[in-house]
Amino acid sequence: MELSTTISIIISLIIGVFIGRFLLQLVFKKQEQSAQEKADRIIKEAEQQAEHHKKQRGLEAKEKFLQLKAEHEKEVNQRNNTMAQKENTLRQKETSLNQKLESINREKQELDNKNKKLDQLVELNEKKKEEVDQLKNQHIKQLETIAGLSADEAKEQLVSSLREEARSQAMIQIKDIVDEAKLTASKEAKKVVIQTIQRTATESAIENTVSIFNIENDEIKGRIIGREGRNIRALEAATGVEIIVDDTPEAIILSGFDPVRREIARLSLHRLVTDGRIHPARIEEVVAKTRNQIEDEIVEIGERTAIDLGIHGLHPELIRMVGRMRYRSSYGQNLLQHSREVANFAATMASELGLNVKHAKRAGLLHDIGKVPDDNPELPHAILGMQLAEKYKEHPDVCNAIGAHHDEIEMTSLISPIVQACDAISGARPGARREVVESYIKRLKELEELALSYQGVEKTFAIQAGRELRVVVESEKVSDAQAEILAADISNRIQTEMTYPGQIKVTVIRETRSVSYAK
Repeated sequence: MELSTTISIIISLIIGVFIGRFLLQLVFKKQEQSAQEKADRIIKEAEQQAEHHKKQRGLEAKEKFLQLKAEHEKEVNQRNNTMAQKENTLRQKETSLNQKLESINREKQELDNKNKKLDQLVELNEKKKEEVDQLKNQHIKQLETIAGLSADEAKEQLVSSLREEARSQAMIQIKDIVDEAKLTASKEAKKVVIQTIQRTATESAIENTVSIFNIENDEIKGRIIGREGRNIRALEAATGVEIIVDDTPEAIILSGFDPVRREIARLSLHRLVTDGRIHPARIEEVVAKTRNQIEDEIVEIGERTAIDLGIHGLHPELIRMVGRMRYRSSYGQNLLQHSREVANFAATMASELGLNVKHAKRAGLLHDIGKVPDDNPELPHAILGMQLAEKYKEHPDVCNAIGAHHDEIEMTSLISPIVQACDAISGARPGARREVVESYIKRLKELEELALSYQGVEKTFAIQAGRELRVVVESEKVSDAQAEILAADISNRIQTEMTYPGQIKVTVIRETRSVSYAK
């Protein structure tokens, strides 16, 4: 029983295996057919896509070819049109040239005809001229026979008589013209000068050599003097001005020939008294600031003067020199006031005479500019002023007027005598100048310049109306022994080279300072 069962199971298994194998073969065959069909379908689709791309590329190539062909045809048409236009232009030019040639030929033919006519007229004129000459010769022979003189003799007598008559008439007329011109010129010159003086009225300006500094009470005098006079010595050394503190109530006198130094000293004193701190270091600081302020004011004065006179385009250095004129004097007359006066005089005269008013006014303002610089004292101020004007590109007429207003050079412009006359008019007014002040200031300047010529001298100040000369030397360059020798040398040179009343005290100051800062 068990054996049959086992056999039946084995047979069933064998049958199952065969059936499974058969089924597997069917499945594999079916999958193979499906794969083949899918492969065929993919190949077919690929062939269809390839065919489509081929047709698409063919269409694109055909379109590109058509496009290039159209562009080429368009370019060819444009070139053909351009060539056609050029050919038309050339034909028009050729036609125009032919017309011009025909016109020229016609004109040439007309000219030839005219030349022929002119030749004929010339021949007729020559024939008529020969006939006239023959008649003239016959007439001259008849006149010579009647007068008993040849033609040359008669001509000479006639010319001689006419020449004498013309000379006598010309001399009479010249004399009348000269007399009338002298009378008219004298009248006109007086008229112009009188009108100029009347139209330009200015005040007399006499410069002094002292300034008064007013104070509230006499207690401030002690503070200004300082302990053992150190403050007043420091102030005098820094400004170069003599400070006189005497019994004059509520006033301190500042004495010095240079107005710039006096003004610096006055303003510095005002600042020190207002601030209350008065000691040597503070004095030097305030004096330095005040000196810079004065320089700014000098430029402002120059600019304001140019604006008031209507003068434009002055070089900045010339403007600064014009401002410094405010602190200069000429024979006691304020130099800036004098120059403004001459500028107005010259402008009025130039206007009356029909000359260049701007150049005249410019030359009048700058005519004494050579008195401002402290260098080149050996040159006349007119020549130095002319050189400065040439250096800063002023007009040649202005330069000549500056250089020639004291006859140092030849006058080459009509403005030059006008400036010279106006300078004389301004300086000759009663009360305008004072000779003594000018010679005094000149002597003090020469005294300071003499001491400055020595090596190692830093600053010099002529004080006490020129009776004392203070010389500040550099301590690094001049020793104490050399300072004594320098004082003696300067004294001996003053005695031999200068003329002065009384005696002059020479003081050489050598100061050494040691400064250190605590940090």
